[in-house]
Amino acid sequence: MMPEPVSRAGPTMAIGTGMAEAARKFSSAETPLYREAPNNIEAEQALLGAILVNNDAFYRVSDFLKPTHFYEPLHRKIYEVVSDLIRMGKMANPVTIKTFLPADEKVGDMTVAQYLARLAAEAVTVINASDYGRAIYDLATRRALIQVGEDMVNIAYDAPVDMSPSDQIQDAERRLFELAESGRYDGGFESFSDALKTAIDMASAAYMRDGHLSGISTGLHDLDARMGGLQPSDLIVLAGRPGMGKTSLATNIAFNIAAAYEPEQQADGSFKAKNGGVIGFFSLEMSAEQLATRIISEQAEVPSSKIRRGDLTEADFEKLVSCTQTLQKIPLYIDSTGGISIAQLAARSRRLKRQRGLDVLVIDYIQLMQGSSARASQNRVQEITEITTGLKALAKELSVPIIALSQLSRQVESRDDKRPQLSDLRESGSIEQDADVVLFVYRDEYYLQNKQPEEGTPEYEEWRLKYERAKGKAEVIIAKQRHGPTGTVELAFEGQYTRFSDLADEDRLPERFE
Repeated sequence: MMPEPVSRAGPTMAIGTGMAEAARKFSSAETPLYREAPNNIEAEQALLGAILVNNDAFYRVSDFLKPTHFYEPLHRKIYEVVSDLIRMGKMANPVTIKTFLPADEKVGDMTVAQYLARLAAEAVTVINASDYGRAIYDLATRRALIQVGEDMVNIAYDAPVDMSPSDQIQDAERRLFELAESGRYDGGFESFSDALKTAIDMASAAYMRDGHLSGISTGLHDLDARMGGLQPSDLIVLAGRPGMGKTSLATNIAFNIAAAYEPEQQADGSFKAKNGGVIGFFSLEMSAEQLATRIISEQAEVPSSKIRRGDLTEADFEKLVSCTQTLQKIPLYIDSTGGISIAQLAARSRRLKRQRGLDVLVIDYIQLMQGSSARASQNRVQEITEITTGLKALAKELSVPIIALSQLSRQVESRDDKRPQLSDLRESGSIEQDADVVLFVYRDEYYLQNKQPEEGTPEYEEWRLKYERAKGKAEVIIAKQRHGPTGTVELAFEGQYTRFSDLADEDRLPERFE
């Protein structure tokens, strides 16, 4: 049996709810025939009156309240005219604005001019203006939610042939995301003293913490020493040519953070990371299974090629099993949806933070993502700009560091010195601009092993010495950093396990007896 369509507010009321239902509603005097969309005409009148009496009231609501948020069309028009006049530095009162409004229009028994005078006469104080503004704003958001809900129901009933349910879900998610983005009035200026307090709290936490880091430790001490850990709200771009190991480095860092996770209960009952953190990993290139195989290989010290081929000894298999039991407990969440849009990524990240917590976000990699707007999708540079701007905004909103991987252009290969530069970042200068930190992964070993000269020649001996020096080493070049120095950090790289680790310096090695 088909369910009865839900009656909805406003002009899009459902038709055909059944004769019995209609008769029942008609016979009940108490029940209204339809539901009116949420609104508060009195609050609108009170706010407009306050602005007309004292134009300073406008500045208390102007950063979040728009004319479209008013329910009554005349109030929309009044607010629009008032906004334009005040922004031009002119006075807005019943006398100055009435010429911009239709003179012949009636509001009940009153003319528009009389209505404006009435609004000013019954005005609230400027102190209450922001409260009334928020009430109007919240009701407008509720009306927008009703509209989204109505459209979802209507489209689900009469879906076009070419629209799958997943497309509809994505469309609804996008609209809700846009509504959530615009549905905020908590922005604006923060006093410098509050900002100072936050900065001192951060410095104090860094001083008390093991390793003296203000951010989240990557598990690589030399890198942490240069960066001070991963800072909240930072966009960290990790770039490199194919084969350099950027996915491996991102995976290593993600695992180190998740493995070090120690929760600490807050006063409100929620949990916050004392050490380490919860990781959200968007793997657009590899599946979740491939990523898991990499991590198991790295931790169990069994080459991933052996795992794939099944070429395992009993000892290897035991190592894998025991390692898997340990890994099951770490808070690492993987989303392997290919070609995800920035809007979907933001919505899923918010959901993860709400449900499980979120401390670091990793995206592998930027060039496989899509923009959300139709205009951006026509131009790849604009699309990448939208993605990087969106990632930076998301990092600030969620207050988590975002590690975004990026490809480099081929012009690196044509140079003698193949160390990457900022100009090598592919497709858009916005990656370099929006990023707080830009890291390049470079392995000289990769290029040298492809240039091996013939044995016995003088060139071979020179090559061999270079190769021995470069073997098992990787460079992480900090090309840009907003909060610290640039430079190069050397790491050890074990290719068979795709693992990066700290390089043992001469002074850290144990004493040798000869």
